[in-house]
Amino acid sequence: MDLSDALGGEPGWPSQNNQQSSGGVWPGGQPNQPTWPGQPGGQPTWPGQQQPGQPAPMWPGQQPNPSQPSWPGQPGGGQPSQPTWPGQPGGGQPSQPTWPGQPGQISQPTGPGWPSPSPGPGPAQPTAPQQSSLKMPYDLNLPNGCYDKMLITIRGTINQNAKMFTINLTKGNDIAMHVNPRFNDQGKKTIVRNSQIGNTWGKEEREHNHFPFIQGQPFEMKIMCTNSEFKVAVNSSHILEFKHRIRDIHSIKHLGIYNDVTLTSVEIDKL
Repeated sequence: MDLSDALGGEPGWPSQNNQQSSGGVWPGGQPNQPTWPGQPGGQPTWPGQQQPGQPAPMWPGQQPNPSQPSWPGQPGGGQPSQPTWPGQPGGGQPSQPTWPGQPGQISQPTGPGWPSPSPGPGPAQPTAPQQSSLKMPYDLNLPNGCYDKMLITIRGTINQNAKMFTINLTKGNDIAMHVNPRFNDQGKKTIVRNSQIGNTWGKEEREHNHFPFIQGQPFEMKIMCTNSEFKVAVNSSHILEFKHRIRDIHSIKHLGIYNDVTLTSVEIDKL
């Protein structure tokens, strides 16, 4: 079976009366010259259109001048190359049309729902929202304590001429993790970590090689808690780990930040 057999067998297709399979006709039309229903043949006409040889149809109210059609309500002498909108004076150029009742250009539309033009010589310049700083020293309760895949994100700026700042995660009076970046620790920049349990400090851990903090510059610190340790990254670079010395991490329910930093945000998330 080819395509012509399939089309010929479909119901609803017009019978072709022995015409070629590629030359289908409309009902009542001549081959290769389709006509609309009710058309006598030859050139197609729309319903109500004058037959060939008759004057061209006119819009309501138009003066008979087939070579110069006009819009409804337009004076008959309007040029076809310069149509006018309803209600516009006849001399309006098509490149600068006006809406009914509006004088002049439409490059600055007004009306209900449109914003009012900005006063003054130019549009108002947008301003960036001001970031407010958090109160220092900063204290945050952690109702659920610490837990696996907990992420603390701290953003702020190191103060000019800063000497140090401190981050403590605590359980009651015990400090589970003490992180203390120092800008001058016996002539070196050092990040000191420790814990204090039962009013006794444990063994210090020191980091000299990676010190990402700069006085007067912003920073972003992330502290991730796992079941075995805290991991610390600054400005998207991993810096250090600190093994848990208080094993019950759910009992670590307070975060404190102190000394020479200005904070903009502190966020708690779960990975």
